[in-house]
Order: sequence, then C-alpha cells, then structure tokens
Amino acid sequence: MTKPHTERRIIYPGTFDPITNGHEDLVRRAAALFDEVVVAVAAQTAKTTIFPLAERVALAKATLGGIPGVRVRPFPGLLIHLLQEEKTHLILRGLRAISDFEHEFQLASINRRMNAQIETLFLMTSDQYTFLSSSLVREISRLGGDVDAFVQPSVAAALKQHFCVGMDPELTEK
Repeated sequence: MTKPHTERRIIYPGTFDPITNGHEDLVRRAAALFDEVVVAVAAQTAKTTIFPLAERVALAKATLGGIPGVRVRPFPGLLIHLLQEEKTHLILRGLRAISDFEHEFQLASINRRMNAQIETLFLMTSDQYTFLSSSLVREISRLGGDVDAFVQPSVAAALKQHFCVGMDPELTEK
C-alpha cells in the first residue's frame, strides 16, 4: 500500500546578512528534494546585521527568485512558532565543516526539546563553498575587496553601497 502524497515543506532559517552563493547552492539542492523550501530571514538575532530586515529579504528574493518551489519570508520570534505557522516540522541547516556541527547540534537539540516533532536535516555545503561565510563576505567588502565570486550581483552592489557610505578614510588611503 502506498502512502498518499503530502506536501513536503522545509524551513531554511538564517540571518542571510548577506545571502551568499553558498546559501543559494544549498537552497537549489534542497529544492530538488522538497516540494517547497521556505527561506526564513530572521528579524531578531543576537548577531549584529549590516542590512535591515527588509533589505535582507529583498536580496534573498533577488538571489533565489528563479528557483521553483522556493519562497522567501521574514520571521520574528522563535523558529518553532514559524514551523507551526508554516505547518511543517522540518528545518534545513547547512554544514561547511566539523566546526559548524557543535553549534548546529545544540540548536537542533533545543528545538527538538521544545517540540519533539521537529526534525533538523543537515546538508553538507558543496566543496567550492566550504570556506564561504556571510561574515567573511562582509569583511572582504568592508575592506574594499571584490566579492563578485561569492555573491550575486545585486548583493555585491548592496554591499558596495553600504560600505562606500561613511567609509573610514584611513581604509581608503594608499
């Protein structure tokens, strides 16, 4: 007897500050495995973000807009509340290296403790993106480096705009 098909939706949460080609690769791969991937851009975070929430959402939509089955949305509050709202129990997380695992394991454990139905699925980052992080992209851009190989053009332009405005003159002197 076959089980009736039910829509498989997974939530990919993060700050996406900024969204990188590594994030995009993970979303593309997840979209091949699930009916819908919801990229959930966190409103509240312990991290200091350079882009406001609306801009992070807009950049994610610009980057991921052409991928079928992908939806980008902001979310406030706890991830477990978003999962309830989206009627799913699946969380997607990417792992670049073993150093990511401890933190991700802790998050997965606390989410499961709050709701035993929650499952966190981990996808390994593609080899060409194992070194890539949003914080490295921000730092390269802040120091005037070229980030075109790491992010989509709209993201690179937003970073350039952000860091050119009010740039420390000492960083630009030769």
